[in-house]
Parts: sequence; C-alpha cells; structure tokens
Amino acid sequence: MPSPQPARRFFFLLLAAATVLFALVVRPLASALFLAAVLAGVLWPAHLWLAAKLGRRPRRVARTSQAASKRGEHGDGARGGKGKGERRGLSAALMVAGVLFLLLVPVVAFSTFAFKEASDGARFVSQTVRSDGVTGLVDRLPPPLARLAHRGLARLSGGDEGNLSASVQKQVGAQGGRAAAAVGATLSATGAFVFQAVMMLIALYFLLLQGDELVSWIDDLSPLRRGQTQELLAEFKKVSYAVILSTVITAAVQAAAALVGYFIGRVPHPLFFAGVTFFAAFIPAVGAGAICLVAAALLFATGHTYGAVFLAAWGLVVVGLVDNLVKPLLIKGGMEMNGAVVFFALIGGLSAFGGVGLLLGPLVVTLFLALLRMYQRDFNPDHAPTAG
Repeated sequence: MPSPQPARRFFFLLLAAATVLFALVVRPLASALFLAAVLAGVLWPAHLWLAAKLGRRPRRVARTSQAASKRGEHGDGARGGKGKGERRGLSAALMVAGVLFLLLVPVVAFSTFAFKEASDGARFVSQTVRSDGVTGLVDRLPPPLARLAHRGLARLSGGDEGNLSASVQKQVGAQGGRAAAAVGATLSATGAFVFQAVMMLIALYFLLLQGDELVSWIDDLSPLRRGQTQELLAEFKKVSYAVILSTVITAAVQAAAALVGYFIGRVPHPLFFAGVTFFAAFIPAVGAGAICLVAAALLFATGHTYGAVFLAAWGLVVVGLVDNLVKPLLIKGGMEMNGAVVFFALIGGLSAFGGVGLLLGPLVVTLFLALLRMYQRDFNPDHAPTAG
C-alpha cells in the first residue's frame, strides 16, 4: 500500500496534466464559450420570465387537466418536472433564435450589401480604365481633384498618358491572382467566424437550459466558502450586463446621431451607413466616427464639398462626443466603480486580450476587487464589520 505522501504528489501531478490538457481542448473555443457565458448571465432574467409565461395555460385547458392531475401523485411529479424542463428548453431555444436574428442576420445582410457595392465599384473602375483609360477615370472626379490628378499623372507619365493607361491596364489585369487570394482569405475568415458563432449559440442554449445547476455545481466544487463563488458569479453578471448594455445603447445613440448627419449631408444609402456605424461602434480601433469620415470622403470625391465638411465635423464632434460621454456614465453606474478604474480596465483589457478584452478587462478588475473585499470581510480577523 503506497504511503499518503507519494499518492498525494501523484494525484496533483495528474491534476496538473489534466488541467493542461483541458486548457488545450478549451482554447480553440475559449472566446465562444466566454461570450456564451456572458450572454447567458445577461439573458437569464428574461429567460426565466419567458419560461414562466410559456407555462401559463388557458383556463379551459387548466380545468380539463384537473381531472388528469388526480390520477397519481407520482405521475404528476414526473409530468410536472418534464413540463418545466420542456418550458425552459423552449425558452432557451427562443432566446438563441432571438440572438441569432438580432446579431448574426444583420451582420450577414450588411456584409453582403457591402461586398456587392465594393464589387460594383471595382468593376466600374476596371471598365472605365479599359474603355476610356486613366484620363477618363480622372475626368469623372470633381474639378479640384481632377486637376490635381492630371498634374500627378503628367509627372508620372512624362507627358505620355497613353503609356500610363496601358501600364495601369496591365497592372489591373495582373491583380487577379491577388484578388482571388484576398477572396479566399475572406472566405476562410468568414468560415472561422461562422464556426465560432455556432459554437457560441450551442453553448448559450445549454447554459440557459441548465445554468442554475451549473452554478450550484461550481459552488459545491469550489474550495471557497459556501456562497462565495456565487457572489463572484453575481459580480461577473452585473459587470457583464453593465458593459453590454452600455455598449449597445452607446452604439445605438451614435448610429442615430450619425443618421441625422447622413440625411443632412445627403449621403447615398443613409440607412446602410447608419447600420455600418452601429456595428463599427463596437470596434474600438475603428469607432463610429471613422464611418462618418469615410462617408465624408465619398461626398468629397463626388463633388459635394460642403456636405463633406459638415459630415466630417459632425462625426468628430457630435458622434465622437456621444461615445465619450454616454458609455463611461452607463458603465460606471452599472458597475458601481470609479470612472478612472473603468477607463483603465477597458483600455488595459483591450490591449491585453483584443476585442474581447472590453468585457474581460472589467471582469478581471471586478474579480480582483471582489476577492479583496471577501478577504477583508471573511478572512481578516482584525476587520470589524460596519453596519450596512
């Protein structure tokens, strides 16, 4: 019989090996599982409410089922538990379908529209260069840009624009392989995105279906005191809700403000640009103001100088000011944390973990502060608890 000490060491060795293997298995799906857990925590109250609504039956059905309910206590308990599980399963499926409709369908629709517009633009440029040459393409620009472009072409071609047109046509034809490679890379990235999205939706369904059981199991398994793990998870839920709600509301307000500017500046397809602005507001490196600048550049290239200047100022001042005012106030109110701490948590999380760091950064800071509070409250004997 082995002594307890070697057996204990061997057990911890096996535990470390299993932890490493578990991390390798979870790593490809880490982002999808993390987002699913965050969405499950945010949608949990609505999920319970919907499940309760689905459990309500009309009065006639309830009266008819009263006779059947008297057939046996055992059968009633089985059918009641099964009905509850079915209601929660249906509610979880409806929640997943709602997330799919609200998040993925608009992304696919706007991506398809943007790809179509970009393809039409590239086809127009190619056909114009082949038919009218570079000069024909330059002549379609506004007069100030056309004069500058003609001067640049004259310097590049040395006065012979015919040779320049032939060279440009040759370069356009030679870019076919690169364009095909770019399309292949885009399709590969799209496939990876779809895979992660599907995994996130599947995980979201099971978390909504059995999330409370999972939390209880983690609380029982955790070496912390009873209830402390649930306290940490409650903090995570509150922070996740505050970050997601503030991000969505800020993006919606920015898109609405940008839409007003698009209508005033007479941007073509203003609703499309407003949708792109809404989704770009979730990307910190891009932001909603960048879409306004792109639309302003399009207006300037088509000869609408005053509209372009107005839209650029509108995007930098109004749309950018919304992001700097609304989002920090909403996050600070939901997290009950100092504004400077929220700011550095967002920036640090973004720098360390990328886009998902906008959620992970505040969660890490919340975990650190919650652990300090627990230590001060439960493990520090010199700490005297105060009222409230």
